Amino acid sequence: MQREESATEQRRAWFIHDRFGLFIHWGIYACAARHGDKGLAEWIKSSEKITDEFYQRYFDHFYPDLYDPASWARLAKQAGMRYAVITTKHHDGFCLWDSQLTEYKATRTPAGRDLIRPWVEAFRTEGLKVGFYYSLLDWHHPAFPIDGLHPQRDDMQARAAGQREMRTYADYFHGQVRELLTNYGTIDILWLDFSYAQMDWGWARGKGKEEWQSERLVRMIRELQPTLLLNNRAEIDPDFYTPEQVQPRGWVQLHGQRVPWEACQTLNGSWGYDRDNQDWKSPDLLVRMLIDSVSNGGNMLLNVGPTARGVFDAHAQAILEAIGQWMSLHGRSIYGATQSEFAAPRDCRFTQRGDRLYLHIFSWPLKHIHLPELAGRVAYAQLLNDGSEIQMRTGPTNLTDLEATSEPQAEAGTLTLELPIQRPDVLVPVIELFLK
Repeated sequence: MQREESATEQRRAWFIHDRFGLFIHWGIYACAARHGDKGLAEWIKSSEKITDEFYQRYFDHFYPDLYDPASWARLAKQAGMRYAVITTKHHDGFCLWDSQLTEYKATRTPAGRDLIRPWVEAFRTEGLKVGFYYSLLDWHHPAFPIDGLHPQRDDMQARAAGQREMRTYADYFHGQVRELLTNYGTIDILWLDFSYAQMDWGWARGKGKEEWQSERLVRMIRELQPTLLLNNRAEIDPDFYTPEQVQPRGWVQLHGQRVPWEACQTLNGSWGYDRDNQDWKSPDLLVRMLIDSVSNGGNMLLNVGPTARGVFDAHAQAILEAIGQWMSLHGRSIYGATQSEFAAPRDCRFTQRGDRLYLHIFSWPLKHIHLPELAGRVAYAQLLNDGSEIQMRTGPTNLTDLEATSEPQAEAGTLTLELPIQRPDVLVPVIELFLK
């Protein structure tokens, strides 16, 4: 048992160190470029209850002539990302690679080629780890049973047309996973999505590990790629957990035990490309979300939905470039860092890497930050963006009566940091504390 746990920790080590990754949702739904009533562009076939015949227009016109995965990889690296995960197949069943098990794939569209192979090569060239997202659902496959999420859920004729065979579908998608894990070299992450056995519409139920035959699936995955990291959404043998579009307030726990986790987040609320969605998160908010994840022992996987022509939207590029500028100066407060034993002061977050403690200041205060737990424990302090010294003192602050009305008196034995009035011109200022 001990040897098995050690192997698991070893294969997870890079993931826990690297902390920041790129998620890419791309498929023929980029042609629709709208969100439907669910607010999710990649769910458009379900949310608008689109028939296979109508949805075919996106297959027939998918021509990403500007697709340059090398530029995607460079931008991800410049943003400070260390790994990337791309949707090889989403719920609509369309495959970005040249699967031998279906004709519903990129090579049969005007794109005319396998779009995954050059992506893998480009991201490996930039030194990033590579991961594949694969949807367990498939609204195109004729054997996938209709349920309350299926686009044909209101088509009574289709629902009554006969029993769809889940075993046939499971054999199909297991075969596709085998292709992905056999034909593209070492794959670092397999991001399966998703189980929903708890859903019940009366006339149909959702699907989970029994329907997916997850035990058989994961056994194959572990045989083909022993070092691969698997997420939790097949409900069997996960290496990490995946809270979606939420920021956990503490280290994610299961049965009272801390687990490795990764928050997956969007730039504007949609995973796939959504032309008219202008609800962009600001770069400073996204940096704070990344810091918040690491300060609670987790990772962040930040999504971009490329256009149907194969480029990142200008807004997405600008956001990633801004994050990259911050990461170039502050990356050592993220990479290899984790939750600290010390409690951060108000409007701040701590991350820690060995004897380096990083104070991320979300709201710049007037003159001082007081750290009551750290008196006598810090050898040196500096702003991380420029390496300039932050002066410290230990003991009560010596304020006038007037000053004391606007700033709390520090207690004896408190470490006080003397801050410049002018806030550093970075998205989130960070003070690096060298512990004794």
